[in-house]
Amino acid sequence: MDDCRPLGFLIGLPFAFISLIFSLVGLVIWLLGSIVSCICPCCSCCVGIVNMAMSIVRLPLEVVRWFVDQIPC
Repeated sequence: MDDCRPLGFLIGLPFAFISLIFSLVGLVIWLLGSIVSCICPCCSCCVGIVNMAMSIVRLPLEVVRWFVDQIPC
């Protein structure tokens, strides 16, 4: 219970919602990049796009964690 900071969680929720929308865009980019890399495996640029999309998909969790860490005990 030492890391329980509900205020940081509540403040971060609107920003997490916005980043959730970004993560849905990242999911679409990831799907398209995966399909293109399966069709043409020599496309090395698709690997970078897929990795970027995966970091966008993880964005909501990172935003909430950042806000929770910013609130002092």
